[in-house]
Amino acid sequence: MKATLLDIVFLSTEAVPFAKTGGLGDVCGALPATLASRGHNVCLIMPAFASIHACGVPIRQTDISFAVEIRGRVVGARLLAAELPGVVATGKTPPGKASVYFIDQPQFYDRKGLYGDASGDYTDNCERFAFFCRAALVAISRVQNHVDIVHCNDWQTGLVPAYMALGFESHPWMQHARSVFTIHNLAYQGQFWHWDFPLCGLDWQHFTPEGLEFYGGINFLKAGIQFADRLTTVSPTYAQEIQTPLHGCGLDPLLRARSSVLSGITNGIDDIAWNPATDRFLQLPQNGVVSPNRPQGSPAEQPVLQALGNYDVTTWQQGKAIQKRRLQEEFGLDIAPDIPLIGLVGRLADQKGWDLIIEVLSRHLHQNRPVQWAILGTGEKRYHVALAELAQQNAGQFGLRLAFSDAVAHLIEAAADIFLMPSRYEPCGLNQLYSLRYGTVPVVTATGGLVDTVVDATPENLAKGVATGFHVSEFTADQLDRVLGEALRIRYHEKETWEKIVEAGMRQDWSWRHVASQYESLYDEAISLKRTMSNHP
Repeated sequence: MKATLLDIVFLSTEAVPFAKTGGLGDVCGALPATLASRGHNVCLIMPAFASIHACGVPIRQTDISFAVEIRGRVVGARLLAAELPGVVATGKTPPGKASVYFIDQPQFYDRKGLYGDASGDYTDNCERFAFFCRAALVAISRVQNHVDIVHCNDWQTGLVPAYMALGFESHPWMQHARSVFTIHNLAYQGQFWHWDFPLCGLDWQHFTPEGLEFYGGINFLKAGIQFADRLTTVSPTYAQEIQTPLHGCGLDPLLRARSSVLSGITNGIDDIAWNPATDRFLQLPQNGVVSPNRPQGSPAEQPVLQALGNYDVTTWQQGKAIQKRRLQEEFGLDIAPDIPLIGLVGRLADQKGWDLIIEVLSRHLHQNRPVQWAILGTGEKRYHVALAELAQQNAGQFGLRLAFSDAVAHLIEAAADIFLMPSRYEPCGLNQLYSLRYGTVPVVTATGGLVDTVVDATPENLAKGVATGFHVSEFTADQLDRVLGEALRIRYHEKETWEKIVEAGMRQDWSWRHVASQYESLYDEAISLKRTMSNHP
């Protein structure tokens, strides 16, 4: 049944292409555009960070300005506007409206970093994002005649569900609208000392364990969890994990208490940008050169190479062979078409299991195992140092790029045989979804969105033809090495089995179109709720 067309307001501090530090930006760029493509009227509101002026999308001024009184002083702001990219007609439903409004307050948002700089988080983040939440209420009143859903994302927007539930400032649209609050990563909560509570504009009677107080301070994320009409997180397994002391980051009792309104919806991917059949980063240069460093093949072979730059589920073996050659050239690896290649792309941080990765990588290199590695990413200095030393000592077998490049990220996904992602915890993860689409078999820890999206190559799943990757059940280097070894064994010695794993992954649909229908159902459920003040403190 077709979902009712809705008026939806998204609140986020990140959305591609305007601002991004992680997966939040991908989600809040893609989901609103997909919902608009399905006929809903969507409005995205975010801060006017400095990055919006270099995003490639025209930003226009509006005649809308207003002021917010925050702890005894009046702070002015104006709205800038743009159109949300990526909205397309579905062929059946005309696209809805998709506007973006930016709260322009240079004192708070015209900075190089979104949340901090090299010294750490900005010391006024409580005021910056309390202002954003309060300004967003005014902005909604100025640009929306009607609101069904206000969809808030992460701690920076956590005060808004509280404002809506408590009728703060009595904005008329609050009488009808319902709040949805998505937790993208529970570890980031927006905690501040209690003397900043007046910045929120609420009476001290709400500074209680049943309200915004959290161990003597303020917790923006807790506010969203406590007051929202519906809660979501970015995978079903993560929704269960955060209700446990191990992954609950101190909020598991509250999440268990609100479990009846908590859902896990796995993120989607942009299947236009991430499509090996059309990916512009995989297209070979017009002269047939596979790498800018070295021409490949005879002139007679060059048109064939050009045609095989991109690939799909029927031509992946030829296509990935060409991309592997390109990557080996790009990273200075030995040119070896048959040797398995392990790829990694992402933040060099504890969460991503880099302590385990470096130990296993060291074993492979020191034992001269027949496998190559290619790593792209930036992060903690200690990991930079350890990886750079290994790369210097093992040129030809291990290639390293301590930077970020969208083009190289696409190339690694296309060229690698295996993508390694042994996260300590992973709310959803996107790289394993890119890997599945590109025929690169993921080896992942069995946590969060990884276990929800990668089907483990157990004997039963292999027999059914549904296996798409390999699960690491224990977070240890020995277990990671063992599972990676099993994947390499199948890659070397059971080629038909390997082909079935690759193709099962490539045939899956992780597009936002599939995910959007789940959010539509969630929104309909939220609207059907009879909200009363007694439901909230």
